[in-house]
Amino acid sequence: MNVFILAGGLGVLGLIIGYLVATLVIKGGKKRLLEESNQKADLAVQEARLTAKRIMDEAEMKAEKVLSQADAKHESIKNRKIQEAKEKYNSLKAQFETEKAQHKVELKEREVDVVNKENDLKIKQEAINAKAEGLEVRESEIKAIKENLEKQLKVVTKRKEELDMSTEKIIKELETIAKLTEAQAKDQLIEAIRNKAEAEAMAVEKEAVANAKANAAREAKKIVIQTIQRMCAEYTIENTVSVFNLESDDIKGQIIGREGRNIRALEAATGAEIVVDDTPEAIVISSFDPIRREICRIALKRLVADGRIHPARIEEVVAKVKKQMDEQIVEIGERTVIDLDIHGLNPYLVKMVGRMRFRSSYGQNLLKHSLETAQLCAVMAAELGLNPKQVKLAKRAGLLHDIGKVSEEESELSHAILGMQICEKHGEIPFVCNAVGAHHDEIEMDNIISPIVQACDAISGARPGARREILESYLKRIGDLEDLAMGFEGVQKAYALQAGRELRVIVESDKVTDEFVDDLSFMISQKIQNEMQYPGQVKVTVIREKRAIAYAR
Repeated sequence: MNVFILAGGLGVLGLIIGYLVATLVIKGGKKRLLEESNQKADLAVQEARLTAKRIMDEAEMKAEKVLSQADAKHESIKNRKIQEAKEKYNSLKAQFETEKAQHKVELKEREVDVVNKENDLKIKQEAINAKAEGLEVRESEIKAIKENLEKQLKVVTKRKEELDMSTEKIIKELETIAKLTEAQAKDQLIEAIRNKAEAEAMAVEKEAVANAKANAAREAKKIVIQTIQRMCAEYTIENTVSVFNLESDDIKGQIIGREGRNIRALEAATGAEIVVDDTPEAIVISSFDPIRREICRIALKRLVADGRIHPARIEEVVAKVKKQMDEQIVEIGERTVIDLDIHGLNPYLVKMVGRMRFRSSYGQNLLKHSLETAQLCAVMAAELGLNPKQVKLAKRAGLLHDIGKVSEEESELSHAILGMQICEKHGEIPFVCNAVGAHHDEIEMDNIISPIVQACDAISGARPGARREILESYLKRIGDLEDLAMGFEGVQKAYALQAGRELRVIVESDKVTDEFVDDLSFMISQKIQNEMQYPGQVKVTVIREKRAIAYAR
């Protein structure tokens, strides 16, 4: 294209030069000028040709350069495509080899399964054949025994006929001597035997009842006394506050921090309340959760010993203490289970047992109470003559009976029912689950272990010194419970039972109908729930009785 442009330019240039030359010839008319003009034109043409040649050479060089660049670019693209094709081929090949290897492994596994199944079938077939042979032998033996019995039956039948004949003969002779028929003699004999048996049976019955009453009371007292005597436990009285002692009151300022930021950070991290008052060399840690209180106490102890007390350090120490506390809880649970020789307990239940160490009920440590109950259950089960397996189950149920009190989730259920659900969820034996749920009579007992756990729980909680509760406040709560029920119309008597866990209400039959009994029970329970404070739950039982009395004069 550049060549054509150049040629066109030369043509135009030639025309211009020609036009100039003609003009000069016409105007000048002089030969010299024409010659000079021709010379200049020749020079111009030569220069133009040289320029055109140079331009054509440059164009050819540029064209060759462009062609060489195009060839190089084409070769690079070709090499890249070849490389991509090779990589894709290698990837597909590797994928194929992997799938092939997996397929081989699967085939081998299937072959092994098939071989195992064939071996199992062979074993089963051999067992079936052996059983069939045994059945054939047994059948032949039974056939022989049957034939022998048939022979003996024939002999017995014949002997019976002979005895019947001799018996009839003897009866006829006796009837002749006694002047009584067979039926009359039989009736007289039966009547005499009956009177004698009734008299002897009444005497035996009276003696058995008397012995049973005496022995039952004595044996029950013996078992309970032996169980209590063999159990001695030490208790740590726990409440809702812990006192942290300080070396000096100067440390209180470090604990509080600038504008109280340290103490706020510690309360936010632990969930416990820290009270810094005028008490010398002491700080009070308050929380209803003993685990939170213990975490706060240990973290505060480490911070004071370290001396570096600031929010970042507080969060770091509390996180470490929480982790160690979780490990300690699991360790306590495992040690408790090992000490009691209980096997196969779910890890979650083991952790819950460890949490009992930091829970108290009326001042009685829950883990100590559960340990004591478990050992009492084992002793009482052994005294009652249960087998070793039942003794172990009783011990297991005694340990887990209050596990609902340390549940990590909030629930409106009682601790007994919640504990039963937790045990069922984590694969405990039905006997143990029933004992846990029934130890406060909230469900029906269906095995011998449940009443043992209930009795041992009462023994552990009722012994002097086990639970710390002010007598006056206890009696006041019981009295308030009874007075509340007596405030309803138609209530004749009210009794608080089981340490205030049950309220039994007796109503007048002429003032309260059967239909109103259910409503009355509900109203009393709602009033207790709204107006009183009590641990656990209170069972309200309303009793209506109709008595008809008459006198015979």
